[in-house]
Amino acid sequence: MQTRNKVFEDISQLMTNAMGVAQGAREEAETAMKSMIDRWLADRDFVTREEFDAVRAMAQKAREENEALKARIEALEKG
Repeated sequence: MQTRNKVFEDISQLMTNAMGVAQGAREEAETAMKSMIDRWLADRDFVTREEFDAVRAMAQKAREENEALKARIEALEKG
């Protein structure tokens, strides 16, 4: 009976270790994949969302200033 319990304990420990190794391998694969995707995206020269939003805000401000200048020129031409 004592030997049987020892066998089950050994099998249990082996399975626990195997799960730990599998978890570590999964985390390592995820890290490697993320790193590869990050490098691929960086090589494609994509802009970040923050950069896109900043340029969009600058374009909006330029349009507003352009409209204001257009209205001013029209007022000066009438006067």
